[in-house]
Amino acid sequence: MDQYDGEENYMPQEDDWDRDMLLDPAWEKQQRKTFTAWCNSHLRKAGTQIENIEEDFRDGLKLMLLLEVISGERLAKPERGKMRVHKISNVNKALDFIASKGVKLVSIGAEEIVDGNAKMTLGMIWTIILRFAIQDISVEETSAKEGLLLWCQRKTAPYKNVNIQNFHISWKDGLGFCALIHRHRPELIDYGKLRKDDPMTNLNTAFDVAEKYLDIPKMLDAEDIVGTARPDEKAIMTYVSSFYHAFSGAQKAETAANRICKVLAVNQENEQLMEDYEKLASDLLEWIRRTIPWLENRMPENTMQAMQQKLEDFRDYRRLHKPPKVQEKCQLEINFNTLQTKLRLSNRPAFMPSEGKMVSDINNAWGNLEGAEKGYEEWLLNEIRRLERLDHLAEKFRQKAAIHEAWTGGKEEMLQQRDYESSSLSEIKALLKKHEAFESDLTAHQDRVEQIAAIAQELNELDYYDSPSVNARCQRICDQWDSLGNLTQKRSEALQRTEKLLETIDQLYLEFAKRAAPFNNWMEGAMEDLQDTFIVHTIEEIQGLSMAHEQFKATLPEADKERQAILGIHNEIAKIVQTYHVNIAGSNPYTTINPQEVNAKWDKVRHLVPQRDQALIEEHARQQNNERLRRQFANQANVIGPWIQTKMEEIGRISIEMHGTLEDQLTHLRQYEKSIINYKPKIDQLEGDHQLIQEALIFDNKHTNYTMEHIRVGWEQLLTTIARTINEIENQILTRDAKGITQEQLNEFRASFNHFDRDHSGSLGAEEFKACLISLGFDIGNDAQGENEFSRIMSIVDPNRMGLVTFQAFIDFMSRETADTDTADQVMASFKVLAGDKNYILADELRRELPPDQAEYCIARMAPYSGPDAVPGALDYMSFSTDPSLPLHHHVHYAHLSVPFSHLPPRCVPPLPPHPLHDAAALYLYEDGETKYFCFYFLLFFFQKKKRIK
Repeated sequence: MDQYDGEENYMPQEDDWDRDMLLDPAWEKQQRKTFTAWCNSHLRKAGTQIENIEEDFRDGLKLMLLLEVISGERLAKPERGKMRVHKISNVNKALDFIASKGVKLVSIGAEEIVDGNAKMTLGMIWTIILRFAIQDISVEETSAKEGLLLWCQRKTAPYKNVNIQNFHISWKDGLGFCALIHRHRPELIDYGKLRKDDPMTNLNTAFDVAEKYLDIPKMLDAEDIVGTARPDEKAIMTYVSSFYHAFSGAQKAETAANRICKVLAVNQENEQLMEDYEKLASDLLEWIRRTIPWLENRMPENTMQAMQQKLEDFRDYRRLHKPPKVQEKCQLEINFNTLQTKLRLSNRPAFMPSEGKMVSDINNAWGNLEGAEKGYEEWLLNEIRRLERLDHLAEKFRQKAAIHEAWTGGKEEMLQQRDYESSSLSEIKALLKKHEAFESDLTAHQDRVEQIAAIAQELNELDYYDSPSVNARCQRICDQWDSLGNLTQKRSEALQRTEKLLETIDQLYLEFAKRAAPFNNWMEGAMEDLQDTFIVHTIEEIQGLSMAHEQFKATLPEADKERQAILGIHNEIAKIVQTYHVNIAGSNPYTTINPQEVNAKWDKVRHLVPQRDQALIEEHARQQNNERLRRQFANQANVIGPWIQTKMEEIGRISIEMHGTLEDQLTHLRQYEKSIINYKPKIDQLEGDHQLIQEALIFDNKHTNYTMEHIRVGWEQLLTTIARTINEIENQILTRDAKGITQEQLNEFRASFNHFDRDHSGSLGAEEFKACLISLGFDIGNDAQGENEFSRIMSIVDPNRMGLVTFQAFIDFMSRETADTDTADQVMASFKVLAGDKNYILADELRRELPPDQAEYCIARMAPYSGPDAVPGALDYMSFSTDPSLPLHHHVHYAHLSVPFSHLPPRCVPPLPPHPLHDAAALYLYEDGETKYFCFYFLLFFFQKKKRIK
């Protein structure tokens, strides 16, 4: 429920009473009964009452009377006429009086009340109840509805089967009402005989007892509550508020119990925080210990599928497993800082975690984790690139080796033939020309053999897993190639010895062979190139391949002309044979290539061209999609990266600038935190785009300098920074509230701290801190005494001797002068109230007045009382209250004086010996009753310059 602003601007109506909306009939019935009974409980003080809530308030007279009774103030004189205008005037006077109390009446007008509008009348009465019966309820710094709910929860906490969470279904079984009565008047109800499954009896018992003994009118019937699935909240709140006001006299004991609870809760909460820190630190360190060996494992896999599975496992780790641990680490640091702050505020020793579980130990372990993680992803991607390259090379090796082996098949047998020994002269010359053509072909294949050897060498250098079989095949090819070379040389020498016997040769066969052989090689090379696999990573590379392919297609017309010419030679031979009836035995002696083979290979080339076109088109489309993914990722990364940096800078400025109160800064930071958390879907979207890029095996992006790793690290740092900054502000609020520091003092501390924090690092060096103290009026000279005093102060603000003073430590030191916490005497006095002014207290009294866990906490730690008035089971609360382990210390008050000498208190004792400030100031001690004050006052020179010192 909203709080009110100003002196008389009270909380607005809880609900807007829409004039067109109907109430639930059951709720309207409950509100009629409850509000009528509540009004009559006040009107009977004036000797009157109402019967029908919407009819009896129509003339405004009883409404004005009701307001006078509950407010104790006189309203304007009412109109006594019976006309409608007189009634509206009276109701308006009542509504104006309600509005003067800071209540905004939304959608409620005098005409609706005069017309007997039940819904508007009920809304008006509920507004009056809120303002005069519920608004001023205050329990433990909460008020109104929340305060009333907290009061009910505190009062009913010791009772089983009672769990008050709201003002509707929590009260249906009637045990809540019975528990409130039994807690304050146990003699009126035998709570042990009540049963949760008998709500009618419970409700009737509570309502009857309240009406008979507590002067609380019966506002509802048990049937109204039991017969409704969800009782009306306003009716229940009105009824419960009557119990609160009836028992408000018991607040003295409750206040005393609350004071003790506050002290004990600090100890219990600190102990729980220590246990939580130890467990969270152990779990986080164990997870880091198990994760680092996995990230340091660099054992490569032999297949692309296995390496891609490793990459997917790593993505799952970054996306699913690590983020919760980042949150745990951040929460661990926040818990540690909060615990240390609470221990300082409670005057307790600093918390020292178990060995190996310090925040620094966790940070070191986390650094080792990120160090192992840093190179793991890069290694994975490099291994995938290597395997991709290896697969491409291996396939290329197999294709070229197969082509070469197909070409060399039968060549050794052919070269070992001795057919020239029995051939005619023409046959010998033919054999010689054929061999020359073979040598030309052999030379042309030299490049392919060298390519095969080079690919095998590269596979070995890249550590291909099947290198032995590649090397064996390559060695067979090389050995066969050497054998072919030797055999070719021997056959050439034999043919040259018989060359003189060769005189004639068919020039046409020779010309066919010479032109067909290179054309055949060209076609085989074209087929090989057209079937050659390719791998590209950019659209420029695929465009280059497409351009080369288009250039190749441009040569096809000339190649076709060459084919026609070669076929023309063969046709000429056939024509000569047919024309001159030449007897030719066998095929062309100079070449194994025939027209059928030329045509077949040409058809194969023409068939492969469109296939190559389609492959290039598909690859071009894939590269276009990759380029789109690059731009899509870059467009987001180029926005998110600067956004993260800007937010980091803005958070840094908020943490050092003084705009508003700490609560304003905390609200501002939480708004930042909300906006940052709301930005998370964009990070997730970028993660999705990054995953698409990696799945597409895109390894570079010229459109942005941001990588996903940069964004992740920046995002994690941003979340950690906002959480730490919020925690720092919360700790400052804890310190301020615990020490009683005013906002003006806190602003002065921050201004002084920021002035000397030249580098905006959030901490002061020793010399900067010393200068800051001197500027605030501390007398720290350059002599031995001044250095000793400064060393003593540094040991307080920098116990770890880091040479730096944080703003939190600075506030702790400066706020010691204004500390205001519960003293041992106050706690002892509170226990004495609970004990009924006895020198001891009993366990039953503690259990009755304190919550169960804190009551047992006291019983377990209090020593038995041994005084002369001791009784069995008596506990010594006096020694417990002075236990140094409790967070108690004496009040220290410092007066800030900036008045002339004539305004100093009259009861000043003579001045003490000269102060180290010499003539600048003198120290006076005076007493006022039993309270002693120390004050400094300064000479007129300092007052003229508006100096002030604590």
